Amino acid sequence: MLPIWRVMKSLSTYIWTALGALMSLLLLTVASAVTPQLFRWGIDEGIAKRDLQVVLYSAGWLVVAAIGRGLFNFGQSYWAEAASQGVAYDLRNKIFSQIQNLSFSYHDQSQTSQLLTRVTSDIEQIRAFLSTSLIQVINSVVTLVAIAVILLVMNWKLALITLTVVPMAGWLLANFLTRNGALFKQVQEQLGDLNAVLQENLLGIRVVKAFVRETAENTRYTAMNDALVRGNMKTIRAIRNTFPFIFLLSNLVTLAVFGYGGAEVIGGQFSIGELVAFNSYLLLILQPILLIGFAAPAIAQAAASAERVYEVVDAEVEIRDRPNAVPFETCGGRITFENVSFRYPGATTEALKEVSFETRPNELIAVLGMTASGKSTIMNLIPRFYDATAGAIRIDGRDVRDFTLKSLRSHIGIVFQETTLFSGTLRENIAYAKPDASMNQIIEVAKAAQMHDFIMSLPDGYDTIVGERGVGLSGGQKQRLAIARTLLTDYNILILDDSTSAVDAQTAAQIQAALDDLMRQRTCTSFVVAQRISTVKNADRIFLMDKGRLVAQGTHQELMASSPLYGAILESQVKRAPEAALLG
Repeated sequence: MLPIWRVMKSLSTYIWTALGALMSLLLLTVASAVTPQLFRWGIDEGIAKRDLQVVLYSAGWLVVAAIGRGLFNFGQSYWAEAASQGVAYDLRNKIFSQIQNLSFSYHDQSQTSQLLTRVTSDIEQIRAFLSTSLIQVINSVVTLVAIAVILLVMNWKLALITLTVVPMAGWLLANFLTRNGALFKQVQEQLGDLNAVLQENLLGIRVVKAFVRETAENTRYTAMNDALVRGNMKTIRAIRNTFPFIFLLSNLVTLAVFGYGGAEVIGGQFSIGELVAFNSYLLLILQPILLIGFAAPAIAQAAASAERVYEVVDAEVEIRDRPNAVPFETCGGRITFENVSFRYPGATTEALKEVSFETRPNELIAVLGMTASGKSTIMNLIPRFYDATAGAIRIDGRDVRDFTLKSLRSHIGIVFQETTLFSGTLRENIAYAKPDASMNQIIEVAKAAQMHDFIMSLPDGYDTIVGERGVGLSGGQKQRLAIARTLLTDYNILILDDSTSAVDAQTAAQIQAALDDLMRQRTCTSFVVAQRISTVKNADRIFLMDKGRLVAQGTHQELMASSPLYGAILESQVKRAPEAALLG
């Protein structure tokens, strides 16, 4: 239950709102506690003594108490809802901010669907607990204490009979929460798994249809949905095994009060009005027990959800600024890898093994190699998306970990192999990293990326809305938008991770020519993960990677003369080029 206590502590941010709900609750309890006494007064002093004035007075005060209960009940609900919405708002912002700050290694191992479930369903469970279940429990406890005191004053023997239900019901509820907390957490995880299947199908609907896998995917989703229903039914069975006993206890106590209280009235030790009031208080004391019972499953669900939310909030941010980190402001062009090794979290083998090199100012470096040779890993280590497992990476002699992350990454322009676009216009996507860029600047980088003419051919030009994930744009167009977006940043180091793989050879050559001029003018060093021979030939130096090791480096001519692997890679590209042209 520790996560639940953390959630309740977060109410301190909304202390006055929470106090408003608590004050309304206390006044509601007073109004409810007074009502049976008004009945007793009206019966014993009015009806029994045939005093119409007392009957009318008691009726009038009963109306006032009813109005008060209505107002205070609304006040407690309103203020509790306001406080719960505030806590949910803070939790959503906190978990979203944490997701932004968590390192690549965390996202590599976390399911997106589980994160979505925690931000949506789990936080909603917490909000519902604060707005409804928590106020029910507090109200029930306050009512139990107040009514118990009144009953003991009225008739302590009858009160003791009545109050025996409280510890027994409390034990049943505590046992329910202890035994079934893990079950409610499992149900939330199954909901996350179901969302994972839904997300995969929404993202991959074209693949599903292309391979005629609709029936198989329906079967997979149905199986996950069945598992979720079975999990929910387990929670229902857990409730079934607890709450009938609470109802049975309540009925037995009612019978005991009716029998003993009736005997007391017949013996002249208890008035009819007092018995009616006592019976009313009995309902008031049984109702809180039942409300706590109904709140118990919601508390268990909220506890499980809070644990899942705080797992993300408390997750360690592995890549962070060192103490006394300095801004990265100027780049002389010397990027050094000193015996750098790296292993991805959860991997059994190293992606990089003792890689060492040093670049020169204004140098264009092409990185070549077979699939999974470590090319992209080198690119990920320079902006500290990951930290090296061993060795050091330096810029102008200073370890990259000595720079603040924000300044380092803001001066490194990156075009990833996989292009991600955001909802909005083409202009907003190009200016994503620099929202205040002028239209002339946007047009300039769009021309460099060979995208301007296409954009101007659209009816809305740069104000054209980009479909979800760039639907409606070809792979090459999305890639060129990504290049334009990167060129607009204030980069000193440029990294192009196979950034022209989705465009035709002619367009790639045009983009490459424009990039060559920009790289020579604006960067201290440029890295290009290369797949095309044209890029390789233009490079000042080529790094040849194989199985995580830097096996050779030099110019195109030098590697052609000295490296059989380099020759084999180029030969395979030469063979693929005519085949691709023929297929095209």
